[in-house]
Amino acid sequence: MVGQGKAGAGVERLVSIFLDSVSEELIADLWERHTTGIVEEASRLEAFFETLEEAAAVALAYPYLNPRIQVHAPRNYVRQFQEQWHAVAIGRRLWLAPPWEPGPAPERRVRLDYQPGMACGSGAHPCTQLCLEALDDVVRPGCAVLDVGCGSGILLLAARLLGARLVVGCDIEQADVRIAAEQVADVFTGSASALGDALFDVVIANISAPVVRTILPELRRVARPGAIVLLSGFEQSELDPAWATAPRRHKDGWVCVELREA
Repeated sequence: MVGQGKAGAGVERLVSIFLDSVSEELIADLWERHTTGIVEEASRLEAFFETLEEAAAVALAYPYLNPRIQVHAPRNYVRQFQEQWHAVAIGRRLWLAPPWEPGPAPERRVRLDYQPGMACGSGAHPCTQLCLEALDDVVRPGCAVLDVGCGSGILLLAARLLGARLVVGCDIEQADVRIAAEQVADVFTGSASALGDALFDVVIANISAPVVRTILPELRRVARPGAIVLLSGFEQSELDPAWATAPRRHKDGWVCVELREA
């Protein structure tokens, strides 16, 4: 999977470092260390940096991950990254657009800015797009939306653009909460257990199948009667049998499940 990169002035030469591990903690640390882009594979990732010194510092921090540094020939990596991503219509009302494609959304759509360089939740991943499609269908003017594991806050931003009155997010990663706070105000470090009962009309958890199964009782507790609970972050093969009859969306092998509270 191709990771996010950040837009900016053209860069002629970059240094990359290969690390024999892939984890959310490692990826978050690499963004903190000013990587300009990440390419993920099954058990290895490659992170790009503008200087050899930055890559070397990562190598020193993770010697047990077998770091391998490579200096690349002059190329415009920013332009290459930008050429990979273009504005795309999501659902009936959203227009997911990168900042290097300025301009308003097409008629009857609202522009949702793609978030390059975020710790997660740029909008490019199939699960994020599935959740955006679902939000487009279920968010009504004046409703209250909770995103558990909010990452960059892009789903909350979309919900607000679609007319939600209240959008709240939480995440156990402080780095993600700091990023989400730049998009929406009501985010906090923690979980749904900190919230009261029956507060939200739409509850989202775009995380992973094991985590979603664990926290589902809390998601349902904070949902109002008749609320929609959206579950994503996992592939079709990880679908819980208990959700087999629930409405769901598919994209590139990933799935988003829609549960309605009684």
